[in-house]
Amino acid sequence: MLKENDFIEIDYVAKIKGNGIFDLTKEDVAKENNVYDSETRYKPVIICIGKGDVIRGLDNFLVGKEIGKKYIVEISPEEGFGKKDHGLIKLVPTKEFTKQNVKPMPGMHMNMGGIMGKVISVAGGRTLVDFNNPLSGRDLIYEVEVNRKVEDKKEQLLGFLDIVLRDPKLELKGDEAIITAKVEPELKDRLEKEIKERIEISKITFKE
Repeated sequence: MLKENDFIEIDYVAKIKGNGIFDLTKEDVAKENNVYDSETRYKPVIICIGKGDVIRGLDNFLVGKEIGKKYIVEISPEEGFGKKDHGLIKLVPTKEFTKQNVKPMPGMHMNMGGIMGKVISVAGGRTLVDFNNPLSGRDLIYEVEVNRKVEDKKEQLLGFLDIVLRDPKLELKGDEAIITAKVEPELKDRLEKEIKERIEISKITFKE
């Protein structure tokens, strides 16, 4: 039986209930369902149970499950990407867009001050923008397969780094991890603390 702090490798297909796939790990399934993206790397993911590597509903569900089994779980908005927050639906003067040579249109996705939003409507010089996560307020269905338990320390660490960094390289020398990746200085202490909470590593060195 799986428990918190276990590292496992999983495959999954994630769906919005009644509205199709939004994420998955298998290339053949992506092609079969016409959601294949040539820029996506399809592969199993390694997670540490109970550490928030996946949404809370799936994280909690995996406790007590078995290696080699397939499961289907329905996840509520509260356990997924949260309820829709009406405070994040805002009226923005349309001139804020036109100053940037952007003509807002309903359904358009845009970045405003580093926050992604979706235009709902444009009328009377004002644009209504929804800054909620697109999956907030949605019931989700995960089809998840627990492939194996991951015991190798290097594989555990690479699994975590793949979640938080882009194209990390890792060298493990005894209890020292040498991580080559672009990491913002303010993130290094947080990453080091998180790694040491998960894996028995005494020293972490970051290189670019």
